[in-house]
Amino acid sequence: MIVPNISQNAAAVADHYDELDPIYRRVWGEHVHHGLWATGRETPAEAVEALADTVGDRLRLMPGEACVDIGCGYGSTARQLAVTRRVRVTGVTLSAEQAHYAAAHPVPDVDIQLRDWLVNGLPDALATAAWAIESSEHMVDKPRFFAEAHRVLSPGGRFVVCAWLAETDASGWTVRHLLEPICREGRLPSMGTRGEYEAMAVEAGFAIDGYEDVSRRVARTWSICARLLVKALLVDPETRRLALGARNRIFILSFPRLILAYRTGAMRYGIFTLSKAGENGAPRDPGTSAQQEPA
Repeated sequence: MIVPNISQNAAAVADHYDELDPIYRRVWGEHVHHGLWATGRETPAEAVEALADTVGDRLRLMPGEACVDIGCGYGSTARQLAVTRRVRVTGVTLSAEQAHYAAAHPVPDVDIQLRDWLVNGLPDALATAAWAIESSEHMVDKPRFFAEAHRVLSPGGRFVVCAWLAETDASGWTVRHLLEPICREGRLPSMGTRGEYEAMAVEAGFAIDGYEDVSRRVARTWSICARLLVKALLVDPETRRLALGARNRIFILSFPRLILAYRTGAMRYGIFTLSKAGENGAPRDPGTSAQQEPA
């Protein structure tokens, strides 16, 4: 597990997203996660929606299902899947700014709540499906992240995790100059490998139904974001103010690191498909579980 040399906690994560809220919405839009390109011709907006659709496909969502979006950001994925899959979604975010934005953009069957997932207080067996898109990285206690997902899911429930991952056996140079600074600058308490994530999921009681490495299909996100940020710095005074004076302005340094980390393979992007055992204790039939994409 890669751990930053300055410890991070939930308050630091919330402060990061609250303070940089204008930059996130200007550069990333409503979906605060990577895009997923299939042909390379998709627009960034189409690519981020494609990632959300992929999550819905992995979960095999059915109309009327109760779902949980762990680390829901502005609630855009929750809103998209509620509309396209006709599911009910409870979303959880640490950021007051993100929760306020979600409250100002309501859709039926979506409830966005300001909560810390690790102490979420939601009922046992609340949902049949859950997802976490790029939020596990911000969890101080990753084993508890998985344990809470297992608790909140009903027997037979499904869970998809889209995660930033460190390469296995990363070199000292890679850790010092790429992975540790990315964690520190992005307020990530730690970054795990595929093996570490799978071990934590199994320990929490999940079965591993599938894993897909989509690093090559998401990596262009950061070059696009870098261009948009440079443009925003040139034309938008608020972006310049935050870039020069915000407590969390150091995150801007991570853009070139992230581009290089993907190009060198130091960082991977994985989609885990997990399930909770059914009422009789038998594992759920994985059906069309994802296959790993070659590195």
